[in-house]
Amino acid sequence: MRKVWLPILALSLQAAAGQAPKEAPSVHADELLRSGIAAQQRGDQKTAIEDYRKALAIQPGLAEARANLGAALAADGQFDAAIEQDTMALASAPDKTSVRLNLALAYYKKGDVPHAHDEFAAVHAARPGDLAAAVLLGYTDIKLEKVADAVELLTPLEAGHESNMDLEYVLAFAQIQAGKEVLGMPRMEKVARTNQSPDAYIIAGSARMRTGGYREARDDLDAALKIAPSFPGLYTLVGKARDSVGDADAAVPAFEAALKADPNDFDANLYLGAIRLKQRDIEAAKPRLELALKIHPESQLARYEKAKLDSMSGNNEAAVATLEALTKSDPNWLDPHVELAALYYKLHRPEDGKREREIVQQIEAKQQQKGPPQP
Repeated sequence: MRKVWLPILALSLQAAAGQAPKEAPSVHADELLRSGIAAQQRGDQKTAIEDYRKALAIQPGLAEARANLGAALAADGQFDAAIEQDTMALASAPDKTSVRLNLALAYYKKGDVPHAHDEFAAVHAARPGDLAAAVLLGYTDIKLEKVADAVELLTPLEAGHESNMDLEYVLAFAQIQAGKEVLGMPRMEKVARTNQSPDAYIIAGSARMRTGGYREARDDLDAALKIAPSFPGLYTLVGKARDSVGDADAAVPAFEAALKADPNDFDANLYLGAIRLKQRDIEAAKPRLELALKIHPESQLARYEKAKLDSMSGNNEAAVATLEALTKSDPNWLDPHVELAALYYKLHRPEDGKREREIVQQIEAKQQQKGPPQP
């Protein structure tokens, strides 16, 4: 999400003209307050902090100075000090909700999501029409793994605010996380197109991959690559999307680029090794698949591809042992049964081969009855 502006509480000032000499300290405090506000507005947080502290030393009850001090401290990255000042300001501030919003933002920027959530919830209760606060409340819901709450909160607020990309981003992300991909993916893609946002394209593309929309996933991830080719892990995702639509020629350079950035990228090694194996380039496939299995020896897919490599290399007994273990751990996984049936016949074990073929037919029949996966 874009950086959230931290509001300055510039409350009305008392006019200094005509005051008696005995009120000079108050006059001086007001001058320091005005000076602090001016410094804060031009981005000079350190001068603003000094002026606000001086004003409070003269007049400790000056609510405007304390509230603005909290905002300036937060903008300067001094979140604990900001939280302390905002908490003190709440006791006397005329506009408590604005101070509470500053407090919520200080907690949010500090990374204290539970406290930020509580404060944003209080702001939303007081100002249900404050869209920015509602969006941040929804975002903290997501961070706290309460995605259903975020969806429920933000969905009614969308009407009339469809062009607010912060709202659309958080709502789309919550919908995707809540299993409502059909609703969330188009919204996330709208955000990606509007903001030319690589992370929005990646979120949408990854969701498309999970739900079987491989061509749409490729479009999203290729778009992200044009915007941010150095985005960590992006080449691997692009390669997987291209491979999923059967375009191995385009997938290979993507995986090679991923491995150039990180030679130990598990997915890039595995998928590139599998492509080379499919091309019957055993010499190129072998180091990739062996490294993938070394990185994640528990990976079922890596073990399966290594078994295929063993079979193609003539190491049939090792291949059989691995495939039998895979079919035992996941009886409904079709591919190991197919490979195992062929190997049994090759090893002159027709009864075992026949049994595996029957299992393959049973699994295929179940898959046909179930139909294609629904997004």
